[in-house]
Amino acid sequence: MNANDPETTEQRYLEVIYRKTARLFEAGAEVAAVLANTAPELQRSLAKYGRHLGTAYQLVDDVLDYRSDPATRGKNIGDDLAEGKPTLPLIHALRNGSDAQKSVIRHAIENGGIEQLDAIIAAIDSTGGLEYTASLARSESDKALAALAVLPETPYKQALGALARFAVDHTT
Repeated sequence: MNANDPETTEQRYLEVIYRKTARLFEAGAEVAAVLANTAPELQRSLAKYGRHLGTAYQLVDDVLDYRSDPATRGKNIGDDLAEGKPTLPLIHALRNGSDAQKSVIRHAIENGGIEQLDAIIAAIDSTGGLEYTASLARSESDKALAALAVLPETPYKQALGALARFAVDHTT
């Protein structure tokens, strides 16, 4: 949706990941509550849990796109950038980088290239783009955990909580 658009804002990006990933998590969590014929309050809480978990998951994926082992993850560093996708670490670097850094990043997003990947990773690092994205992912995970508060204490609730915590374990 925002491919090759360096003008993508954080808000527009978050809307894309809601539609791309978080909505699927939201629906999956909510449908389980609906099928179990739970109270509407529980259905809404589980939908909220899924939405925040899905957002956290996608944000962690954005971090891992610049900080992971390709052999373990199955994706190369910078794959999203190669496709011209302006993910949150790039958006943050565009907001906070020097003019030279912004120019390199804009060119890569517009053209879908990774020729300057080392310079782009340096820009993301110097502007705190990965830390910013990881912090937002942890915040989303915390919101997912908070949404579970209305559920009774069961092993299932504990498992959902463990999943929300696991989703962001790779960002520290």
